[in-house]
Amino acid sequence: MPFQAIIFDAYGTLFDVYSIGAQAERLFPGKGAALAELWRDKQIEYTRLRTLCSTYKPFWEVTQDALVFSCRKLNLDLTVDAQNMLMGQYARLQAFSENLAVLQALKSMNLRLAILSNGNPGMLDAAVQAAGMGEVFNHVLSVDAVKKFKTAPEAYQLGVDVLGLSARDILFVSSNCWDVCGAGWFGYKTFWVNRAGAPVEELGVTPHGEGRSLTDLLAFVEQGRARNG
Repeated sequence: MPFQAIIFDAYGTLFDVYSIGAQAERLFPGKGAALAELWRDKQIEYTRLRTLCSTYKPFWEVTQDALVFSCRKLNLDLTVDAQNMLMGQYARLQAFSENLAVLQALKSMNLRLAILSNGNPGMLDAAVQAAGMGEVFNHVLSVDAVKKFKTAPEAYQLGVDVLGLSARDILFVSSNCWDVCGAGWFGYKTFWVNRAGAPVEELGVTPHGEGRSLTDLLAFVEQGRARNG
């Protein structure tokens, strides 16, 4: 095998961050999709700003701040009850349907599997257990340990340190192209789960593999295994 372990991003890759749009639509008819999209964009923007300025806050709090701003931006009346409902839904994000079967297949290949996420430990534990994925991962890593969000090198270093492997022996998988670029800069081999069919970012990074779902990742791994005997 060209790599010995696979590290997965969580939000957007394993868990559908836009599945919250249905709850948002019930609360704010006609605005659910817009809220879900702006909320996600602002959430990521805040992680970058906080890392650049060394003003770390746990991802749960960043996510809540992004929700409050997004509702103000869209002129939505975010009551305490609505905020609690949306944040509660975020804690139970829907996993993509193919994930568990693919992860189990990868595990059967004697690959070590890990999550490396911006999410704080409590968020990740709840999401992983709710999706029935607790038995497939060797490690669930949070950037909370280094108080810097991805794409800070210190965040990606967590995977190398815990797995005891060099970055080139690890495949990093994310649906976020900016995350794939950060992982590639760090030295990981990368696979982009390009669910939306988006163009690659103009950052001088080309993923080693690309597909539309984790099913395509499984095919990529199986092909690599066949080529390497």
